[in-house]
Amino acid sequence: MKGSSIRFLFIAFDLLTAALSWAGFFYFRKVYVEKAPFELTEQFYLGITLVPLFWLMLYFVLGTYNDVRRMYFMRIISLSIRSFLLGVLAIFFLLILDDEIMSYNSYYTLLGGVFFIHSITTLIPRLIITRYVVSRIAQRKTGFRTLLIGGSTKAIDIYKEIESLPKGIGNNFIGFVNLNGIDKELESELPYLGHVSELEQTLEEYDIEEVIIALDSTEHERLRQIISRIQGRDIKIKIKPDMFDLLSGSVKMTNIFGALLIEVNEEIMPFWQFVVKRLMDVSISIIAMIILLPAYITLGILVKLSSPGPIFFRQERVGKYGKPFMIIKFRTMVVDAEKSGPQLSSSNDSRITNIGRFMRRVRLDEIPQFWNVIVGEMSLVGPRPERQYFIDKITEREPQFIQLNKVKPGITSWGQVKFGYAENVDEMVQRMKFDLLYLKNMSIAIDLKIMLYTVLIVLKGSGK
Repeated sequence: MKGSSIRFLFIAFDLLTAALSWAGFFYFRKVYVEKAPFELTEQFYLGITLVPLFWLMLYFVLGTYNDVRRMYFMRIISLSIRSFLLGVLAIFFLLILDDEIMSYNSYYTLLGGVFFIHSITTLIPRLIITRYVVSRIAQRKTGFRTLLIGGSTKAIDIYKEIESLPKGIGNNFIGFVNLNGIDKELESELPYLGHVSELEQTLEEYDIEEVIIALDSTEHERLRQIISRIQGRDIKIKIKPDMFDLLSGSVKMTNIFGALLIEVNEEIMPFWQFVVKRLMDVSISIIAMIILLPAYITLGILVKLSSPGPIFFRQERVGKYGKPFMIIKFRTMVVDAEKSGPQLSSSNDSRITNIGRFMRRVRLDEIPQFWNVIVGEMSLVGPRPERQYFIDKITEREPQFIQLNKVKPGITSWGQVKFGYAENVDEMVQRMKFDLLYLKNMSIAIDLKIMLYTVLIVLKGSGK
């Protein structure tokens, strides 16, 4: 079953059980607490309509429907209990606290009642769905398209260890790519998909969802290079730990009965913060486009008068997980500025128009990108999007640059604030260090700080 189908089941049952549990609680409150007759009033119908929507929104914000194909019992129980506690407290203060009661003990009864009824009603269908998902993986009827990197004895050992487990852990091996030579024993077990030098093409061609690297974690440099080439894609990365990793506590256990593997992927930011970040992106962008409408009109006229050509400049850039999109800017250069091929601009670039030079200094050429933010291609804050041509040049020197594709690109970034526009690949590499630092410390608070610095740059006109 596809992830979208499982997610639909969770959402459908959550809506149904939220409505049923509120109806049950409404009956319990009227009959057993208020000692009043049960009637299907307007308040009742309003409750079973709006309360389920509140629960659905809360579940979404807390990440309940995120990566449902990898759901397991402890995860769904943990997510559920957290949601129930927060949701019940919110409902108590918003909908129950103003009820007319005979004594304060009734409040405790109502609070316990809504928690018990909603928890039991909601959790049972969730556990049944999770049981179905887990059992299909355990029976090896479904899994994640997995690539094994390595052609040595270690790769054979990992493959055989996973395949010999009494229950599947979700690895559906598509094949392997080799690091050096190819072991004939492994080739007899799995299809050979090429050398590690062609890794990126293999990941895309076979739609890989998980990678297991058969390389000692002590080989730091080789591991770093391979991991850097994979990160930035929506792919789980795992390696076999050595004794030092076990003793240092760096192993993240995700399956008690599975093979002992380190999951390299780190959580950039809690899911609820990503939701808040997206809400901020959309709301601030809409407000900005309305407030800046006079600036759009004025700059549009100035751009049109500055040189022949269109007002807006559109160019393909690489977004989250390597997905291309068309970025929108006010045109700051003459038409056909790159007729000789992709080029970065410089401080004294003759291709830049007079109004374009001013707009670049105060970042006004970037404001059409609020539209890119609204449609979900960009964020207000994130690493600046680059063209594939320059990404290829940078990754030849610094493979970890691809990690920046793990998040949406931004209108402004820590690299843009601290370094400004890059005029060559060397400067792009230097700016990358600031963006990688942002990626490791990403939070709503950091985003607000970067936006504040960006506003100051615009007001001062000190942009590079």
